[in-house]
Amino acid sequence: MGTLYLVGTPIGNLADITYRAVKILKEVDLIACEDTRVSKKLCAHYEISTPLKSYHEHNKAQQTEYLIEQLREGISIALVSDAGLPLISDPGYELVVAAREHQIKVETVPGPNAGLTALMASGLPSFTYTFLGFLPRKEKQKQEILEKRMYEDSTLIIYESPHRVKDTLKTIQKVDKNRKVSLGRELTKKFEQITTSNVDDLLNQLQEGLIPTKGEFVLLIEGAVAVEDTSWFEEMTIVEHVNYYIDQDMKTKAAIKQVAEIRHMKTGEVYDVYHNV
Repeated sequence: MGTLYLVGTPIGNLADITYRAVKILKEVDLIACEDTRVSKKLCAHYEISTPLKSYHEHNKAQQTEYLIEQLREGISIALVSDAGLPLISDPGYELVVAAREHQIKVETVPGPNAGLTALMASGLPSFTYTFLGFLPRKEKQKQEILEKRMYEDSTLIIYESPHRVKDTLKTIQKVDKNRKVSLGRELTKKFEQITTSNVDDLLNQLQEGLIPTKGEFVLLIEGAVAVEDTSWFEEMTIVEHVNYYIDQDMKTKAAIKQVAEIRHMKTGEVYDVYHNV
């Protein structure tokens, strides 16, 4: 049987492609792509003469069956999207599932990803992030998802079209207008722009044309910061607070240190108050 290659392609700058990706695209028998017009430009740039076959959201049902038949007959196929990684908010999931069901070998050829590219330069926390892809178009459904997800301790990564980016920002504004948000556009291209600010400021910049509504957007939302519950000790004096831990068999020195940490004080200050220095 043939091999199905999942090949990452540039998200803007045509130079952002691996040697291996070009090699695979030249060696396979067929390239399945979202839009043949887009992929032709990439192929022409790297002198790739492999035949192209359209594979997109509207024909994936019939084309999946066709491509699986080709793979079973020994034809090797590379799956690419218009930009970035196949399957990541792009077609290909059904094809990969079918290939695995038929024990067809699936190989990945990594490449750029718009969401992570924007995250790297956004200045927002990158330790934990959640990829949401494209949000629903309907306002009610969009708000429901954001109300749920924006209260997680994770930077959210969203893809958005230039025609809907303002509306999505207004929805974010309804949920939490103080949250830091980053807009990335024209990534890896000459006029790349990644702007991080509050929602009000970003909407003003869009309105004034400082952030042009051209090209696909990556929208990043800062994760929620956990609010520390201090209600249980707010009524206690510092002495009472230290004694609370001592009563739980904690040494005096350790109790003083614990109180200082929780109250965001210096250990010496708590020590002086406790010992009435």
